[in-house]
Amino acid sequence: MHVLSMRAQSAIGVALILLMAMTRGQHFASVENLPSASWSIFFLAGFYLRPRWAFALLFAEASVLDFGSLASGSISDWCLSPAYWALLPAYGSLWLAGRLFAGWQRDDLRSLAVLASTLLVAGFVGYLISGGAFYFFSGRYPEPTLAGFLPRIAQYLPRHLGNLAFYVGTALVLHLGIVSALRLDQARRVH
Repeated sequence: MHVLSMRAQSAIGVALILLMAMTRGQHFASVENLPSASWSIFFLAGFYLRPRWAFALLFAEASVLDFGSLASGSISDWCLSPAYWALLPAYGSLWLAGRLFAGWQRDDLRSLAVLASTLLVAGFVGYLISGGAFYFFSGRYPEPTLAGFLPRIAQYLPRHLGNLAFYVGTALVLHLGIVSALRLDQARRVH
């Protein structure tokens, strides 16, 4: 498992908070054409940030952004239903997947396969929880059935997995670049 200094964790935490502010919903700080990074943020927070309160902070930020957008009239109340609170276990599953991957990750190529598998399973579980809760408990669908929900998985899960892969892949490239630069700097200091 990787161990980061509190300073590094703080910097990553601030970056994740800013990324959520830029990509979640439609409010004063959002960037319109970027897909939501929320799933990736919770996975990456689980991977990089040791304090458990960081999960609560990020969930609170997501909620404030969502309810603030609703209050300002920039979004409708379509997604803000009684099923909204299912995001807590959905994001929790992504956070937990990040924690687990932090223990499994090694500095070798096999970790890429483990990462891909972890993201696939975590994304599927996260979608079953969030999408399933919305479909069955939001009150937006008159007679929800399992047969009605299954096609929604095929329709919406690929986009969610694509966003997850995009942001985690970007974080991976940044991670590898920073680690390589630090190792190069350390090697220069030794010689």
